[in-house]
Amino acid sequence: MPATRRSTPERVAPDVSIVVPVYNEAQSLPELATQIRQAMDGAGRSFEVWLVDDGSTDDSWVAIERLHAEEARFAGVRFRKNYGKSAALAAGFARAQGRYVATLDADLQDDPAELPAMLDKLEAGADLVSGWKRKRHDPITKTIPSRFFNTITRWLSGIPLHDFNSGIKAYRCEVVKSVRVYGELHRYIPLLAKWEGYTRIEEQVVGHRPRQYGQTKFGLERFLRGGVDLITVTFLTRFARRPMHFFGGFGTAAFLLGLGILAYLSFVKLFLGEPIGSRPLLILGAVLLLLGAQSFLAGLLGEMIVRPEMENPERYDVKATLTPESERIVSPPRPAALPR
Repeated sequence: MPATRRSTPERVAPDVSIVVPVYNEAQSLPELATQIRQAMDGAGRSFEVWLVDDGSTDDSWVAIERLHAEEARFAGVRFRKNYGKSAALAAGFARAQGRYVATLDADLQDDPAELPAMLDKLEAGADLVSGWKRKRHDPITKTIPSRFFNTITRWLSGIPLHDFNSGIKAYRCEVVKSVRVYGELHRYIPLLAKWEGYTRIEEQVVGHRPRQYGQTKFGLERFLRGGVDLITVTFLTRFARRPMHFFGGFGTAAFLLGLGILAYLSFVKLFLGEPIGSRPLLILGAVLLLLGAQSFLAGLLGEMIVRPEMENPERYDVKATLTPESERIVSPPRPAALPR
């Protein structure tokens, strides 16, 4: 009797993976899940949702477990502590299996009904579609810093987006698998995508709803971190593959300026006989000389040490994971038993 070949089990991949960072949003999650179902099922798209609990202190994980028990398309990742939105997105991106990947904020200010139109733009050839909240329902303490960063980022990147920090975006899956987000770099994903060669970046005007539950997580600390990360991402996208163009240019300029100052002071001391020990210019020349030499090493070595660790999405301490329906093994139907 010939041996029966065992068929290889196959995995069912969804059309869309939706990644939702969650931090103390237990009240909004059931309603958000309902809206996602209505939007995706209404558009005829299969989907999975990765709800990433970023160290919530309320019952957010309980709500995620309940949603997963009701429907396996809603999966979850739970961090042991709060790492930030970029970490949550990185964890979701690493696990996403869909042909397209979309992101939403969990506070119900983003409308999932906007996603089908954004996905249509991806199918038309776009690599990334970013939502533009033209009319916002946020306090002035959040809108003014946001406009400032959007203007600066638009100028530095050359990407004509009005709202880099919008939580609602849609990507081709290969885009999110290529970019690495950490710190506060989630707001600069379009810039990181452009750096990786994904240049078809489009924008869609989306609605922005008032917050119904909880309170905003935006504060002064996040504003400052965002400014530092703007400098970081600008450096990474312009000089990461040619760092000596930056460090070498700055270091050479500082070294030559310091050398010139010390040469001038040496001339004054040796040929004019004037004392130079008390001159501030002597200290400035020595500092510039040392700074120029060290700039070749300090920043470059620091980036080489830190960046590989920060780019690894699995460095976050995951406390629990709920596997989505799309990752479950689907075995083909068994053939009917042969008659004896």
